[in-house]
Amino acid sequence: MKWASAVRHLADLAQKCAERAALPATFGGLRVVGLWAFGDILGEPRELQRVKVAVVVDISEVPWLSEPVGAEHWANATRMKQNPISGLWRSANAPVWNHHIDRPALIWTAKDGTAEPALTAIRDGQGSEVRLPPPSPEEMRKRLEDELIISLHSLRDHTRTYDDQRWKPGKMTPVSDALWRAADGYLDILDALKP
Repeated sequence: MKWASAVRHLADLAQKCAERAALPATFGGLRVVGLWAFGDILGEPRELQRVKVAVVVDISEVPWLSEPVGAEHWANATRMKQNPISGLWRSANAPVWNHHIDRPALIWTAKDGTAEPALTAIRDGQGSEVRLPPPSPEEMRKRLEDELIISLHSLRDHTRTYDDQRWKPGKMTPVSDALWRAADGYLDILDALKP
């Protein structure tokens, strides 16, 4: 996709975040409180396959590579799934960055709205100027250790759920997909922690 299209998709998603956040709390659904961009969209203008974003939700814990309840509905409602955007879900109670989400740039928050200077910098190929500073090796290790604990807990929970549902009637795809995501996230962090 062309650079201008990639930036437009990112700006459109920020607008959709704002629209969803303005809905009454009684509307229900997943409450997204932040949107960060990372990866190639923060570099120099060029053709991209996908725009990578971290979607921050007001949930105490979001295990790495997992999808909180309501994530699929939110992604469909904002057209994130239909557009060339890859979203990773993060908790508002922890840093958004890790070994994969390297020095992201804040695009939108429920509190402050769209970060127009960041979008302008990205549009101009100056995304590196609005990125977070890099964490120290100690900060990164601590972040990964914290994520590993959360991911292991999730893996155990999803394994129990799978075992409980295994012989019951009904579709197993949602249960098995959740188990796969929990295992994939745990193994990814475990690999990142290797010396």
